[in-house]
Amino acid sequence: MPRVELSAGPIDYADTGGEGPALVFGHGFPMSGTQWRKVVPLLDGYRCILPTLPLGAHLAPMRPDADLTQFGVARLLGEFLAALDLRDATVVLNDWGGGQFLVADGMAPADHVARVGRLALVACEAFDNFPPKPARPAVKLLRLPGGPWLHAQISRTWFYRHAKAAYGGMCENRIPDDVLDGWFTPALRDKEIRRDLVKFATGSPPRRELLAWTDRLRTFDRPVLVVWAGKDRMMPADHGRRLAELFPDGRLVEIPDSGTLIPEDQPERLAEELTAFLAETGAAAK
Repeated sequence: MPRVELSAGPIDYADTGGEGPALVFGHGFPMSGTQWRKVVPLLDGYRCILPTLPLGAHLAPMRPDADLTQFGVARLLGEFLAALDLRDATVVLNDWGGGQFLVADGMAPADHVARVGRLALVACEAFDNFPPKPARPAVKLLRLPGGPWLHAQISRTWFYRHAKAAYGGMCENRIPDDVLDGWFTPALRDKEIRRDLVKFATGSPPRRELLAWTDRLRTFDRPVLVVWAGKDRMMPADHGRRLAELFPDGRLVEIPDSGTLIPEDQPERLAEELTAFLAETGAAAK
C-alpha cells in the first residue's frame, strides 16, 4: 500500500489508478478504506483513492502534536489532495462528516479547497451531530483514565461488533469479522494509535462553532450529492434534506433499506447514484 508523508504524519492509501476522474473516499470512526470494498469494484472508469485517515484504524501513528480535531483532519484531507496533485476531485464521505469542513475553511490553503470539484455526502455527520448521539457514551469512556484501553478491549466482543444497540446498529447487514479486525486491531496493539483515536473522538468543537462552520457551506457552489439512509440510527432523518437545501447546487437521494453504512447495505444502489451524479456534473467515467 502506498504511503504519503503529510504534516501530521504518514497516511497510507489504496489507489486503483487509471486515467478516469479521481474519487477520494473518506471513512468512519474507527474504519478504513475497506468500508468501500463493495462499491469500488462497481466504479469502472474512475480512479478511486482511499486514504486511511487517523481515526483509529491507521497503521502508523501520527506525530504527538498533530491536530486531529474534526477541523484538523479535514485540513489533512485537503493536504492529501495536494500531495497527490488531484484536481477536480470528488470527495465522498460516509459516517464521518468532518471532511465537508474543508470547503468551508477560511484557514485552509485556497489551493486545497480548489481541488474539490464536487462532494458526495453519504449518511454522514452534519450540523451539530458530532459525534452522533449513540456514539457519545463511547466518547465519555475514552475521556476516562484507562478508558481508551478498555474501549479497545470491548471492541473484541460480539456485542460491540454485531448488536444493534452497539456498533452493529450502523448497518442492516452483518459486517464480516475479518473486516472489523482490520478496523479495531490497530488500537488494540498500539497505545499511540489509541492516543490518536482519542484525540479525534474527543475533538469535536462546541455546538455553536459546529453550526457556524456548517453555515459557511452555503458558499460552496460546486455540485453536491446528499445520500441519506432510511433506517439510520446515527444520523437524524431530516439532516439529509437540510444538507441538500444548504448547498446552492445540492441534490438529495434517499435509500430506504439501509443503515448508516450504505456502502455495506446497498453498494449497488449507491454506485448507481454516484455514477449518475458524476456523469451529470462533468465527471463521467473514462
